[in-house]
Amino acid sequence: MSIEQKGKSIASLAASIQTGALDPRDLIEETLDAIGNYPDQAIFTCLTPERARTEAEASSSRIRDGRCLGLLDGVPFAWKDLFDVEGVTTTAGSVALADQPPATEDADVVRSLAAAGMVSVGKTNMSEFAFSGLGLNPHYGTPRNPASVNDDRITGGSSSGSAAAVAAGLVPAAMGTDTGGSIRIPAAFNGIVGYKATRGRYSMKGVYPLATSLDSLGPLCRTVQDAVWIDAAMRNLTAPQIARRSLVRQRFVIADTVFFDSAEEGVVKVFEAAVERLARAGAVIRRQAFPVISDIFALMAERGPLVTAEAFALHKERLSGPDAARMDPRVVARARFGERITLPDYLHILERRQAMQAAFAAALAPGEWVLTPTLPHVAPLIEPLRQDDDLFFAMNGKTLRNTLIGNFLDWCGVSLPCGFGDAGMPVGLLLSGLPNSDDDLLATALSAEAVVRGER
Repeated sequence: MSIEQKGKSIASLAASIQTGALDPRDLIEETLDAIGNYPDQAIFTCLTPERARTEAEASSSRIRDGRCLGLLDGVPFAWKDLFDVEGVTTTAGSVALADQPPATEDADVVRSLAAAGMVSVGKTNMSEFAFSGLGLNPHYGTPRNPASVNDDRITGGSSSGSAAAVAAGLVPAAMGTDTGGSIRIPAAFNGIVGYKATRGRYSMKGVYPLATSLDSLGPLCRTVQDAVWIDAAMRNLTAPQIARRSLVRQRFVIADTVFFDSAEEGVVKVFEAAVERLARAGAVIRRQAFPVISDIFALMAERGPLVTAEAFALHKERLSGPDAARMDPRVVARARFGERITLPDYLHILERRQAMQAAFAAALAPGEWVLTPTLPHVAPLIEPLRQDDDLFFAMNGKTLRNTLIGNFLDWCGVSLPCGFGDAGMPVGLLLSGLPNSDDDLLATALSAEAVVRGER
């Protein structure tokens, strides 16, 4: 990809495409060439060049004829390999599904972005069956964090390839899923924007599940503006309906419970610096302990994790059959833990979850947003995690800890880059809101982004 196009946001590319300065056909050739020549070939599991060229040709023709579909027309996009793309097998990061028939139709959200003119370039790598926050994959390789210059560090998971593709400048945006943090984790580790929508905001038809009580979708991209445009298209809107919201007198609460436990000093330092910048911009910020957050982890210790119960139910036959030998042993071990979670346990978890969601909502002031570090640490090295099972499971739990809170309480959230911590690696600030407050969350994030980044 030419130096002029690599790493650009959707907004920047759209400006060139709309004026005719950049032809979608040339852009897609540059994109495919950049992906093919990029040193890390573990980012994508497959490319769809024939489809990409056909869609780019159609986009170019529309724009030449004055029939542009909007700001996303002609912009390249990549899909986590949980999304059905017609003619391509959805592997969910597992060789156990590699011999399944190709998808006969696009997932609903794939169809929606195609209708907006976006050009699908291929499928991105991921943790097997989306069941890890670290992004290691023994079958298709482990993508390396583009922000790490000297050492191979993880991108985070499970949307590992989607994050790496954006961070490396190969595509301006890619789709992820988030069951316990799988959008926000890799966004923070890679220094990009990750938007996790409220569960149910988009159609899940054609998306391979992990835990349907927790699964949500959202893009990984370079700016919040890009996320706003993609969000609108995924909901079949012809244009966004979200207006930027002033930070003056905007209220934020820093949740002190759990989020900062064992956090790296570098993470806390850059987070607090970003908070100070928000305060100088006119935001009203307070701190509060939320005991209900500790209760979530106590419930998990007592009855088991909700995600594990539902993942086991989904994969029960696979785990007891020959496919188990083809799976990552770490995924198998974690999923089999769900067998210990009884039906009474599961129903109790669901009941307590509903009560905890209500309790947290009651403790939050109207119009207030939750402000926390996305993660307590920066991206760790790949090799020690690959070699040591105990380290892997401990790090996976620590990495998922902050973000899974939002899934359990059904929050929406945006992870914003806010600086650099240990080893010069990116740190993320997580802005979260109550269920179905997505429009207001994105409106606030639009204004907060530059301040959090330290650009104003």
